[in-house]
Amino acid sequence: MKHAFVTGGTGFLGANLIEQLIARGWRVTAMHREGSDTRLAKSLGAELVPGSLDDVESLTSAVPQGVDGVFHVAANTSMWRGGREQQWRDNVVGSANLARVSRQKQAGRVVVTSSISAYGYQKQPIDEQSPQLADDPRYGYLYTKKRAELAVREEIEKGLDAVFLNPCAIVGKYDTGSWAQTFFLIQDGKLPGVPPGNGSFCHAAEVAKAHIAAYEKGRTGENYILAGIDASFLEFFGEIAHLLGQPVPRRTTPAAVIHLVGQLSDLIARFTGEEPRITPEKAALITRRVTASCDKARRELGYRSDVPLVEMLRESRDWLIEQGLLTGLASEKNGEVSA
Repeated sequence: MKHAFVTGGTGFLGANLIEQLIARGWRVTAMHREGSDTRLAKSLGAELVPGSLDDVESLTSAVPQGVDGVFHVAANTSMWRGGREQQWRDNVVGSANLARVSRQKQAGRVVVTSSISAYGYQKQPIDEQSPQLADDPRYGYLYTKKRAELAVREEIEKGLDAVFLNPCAIVGKYDTGSWAQTFFLIQDGKLPGVPPGNGSFCHAAEVAKAHIAAYEKGRTGENYILAGIDASFLEFFGEIAHLLGQPVPRRTTPAAVIHLVGQLSDLIARFTGEEPRITPEKAALITRRVTASCDKARRELGYRSDVPLVEMLRESRDWLIEQGLLTGLASEKNGEVSA
């Protein structure tokens, strides 16, 4: 039986990965911070071990000697300047620590969950040959994801076997804090507007499967972009509204307005110390077109990128209903939603 060590196992993608690994007969040890909610990971069959990426001693205790695979899924995805110092420790220092400990513990292979954000904002669709342009420290998440990759590459030069995956926007079950927030806003009638940007949306289960394929078939030091269905946010939010039986938005909010809201919210946050709903970093993300090619992942990993957007969103919605997190929904009849 192969043994996997997973960081970020209490999160959205981590849960999907644990489920896929267990289904394939792996033994899974999932690391968690003290005080984190481990119920989902435990219910999926993972063994839990406490640890922290910025604590080398705890990592050394947590990572099993000679473990077959390390899946580094954990990341700090904050898009607010107030969290940048912690984000650097989590994403960059933490990735460096885990890579070093994994090499010292003679792990079979490390699969690193990076992000399309490591490539920065580009006008053309991104592929693995595109330069990684995430060099503006004002965009902390993008900046740290690129530098987390560089930190792991330093250990590759010392003998570590590691592969990088760069997912786009991930949608699916077990999500409560990412795109699931849009379900809550639309259900409660609190959606402030629809941004004019575009994205590439990929299915969580397929992204998890790609992690296992990267362990089995990926090439050391290579990046594999995981894209999916390209859609505007107007289309994306419209699908969610339809699935919830709510009015479907018909127009977008001008980018200039969203940027202004981000700047004003950030100014207020300097006094309150609380992270605003729209930050300048978030405004930049949701008003741009970020799409990518995943031909390499399809070719080398057998990655499936064609899961329909409505199928991903329906899975996410249905899981939220099962958890009692969405209420008062419309009922679906004959493929349509009615109140």
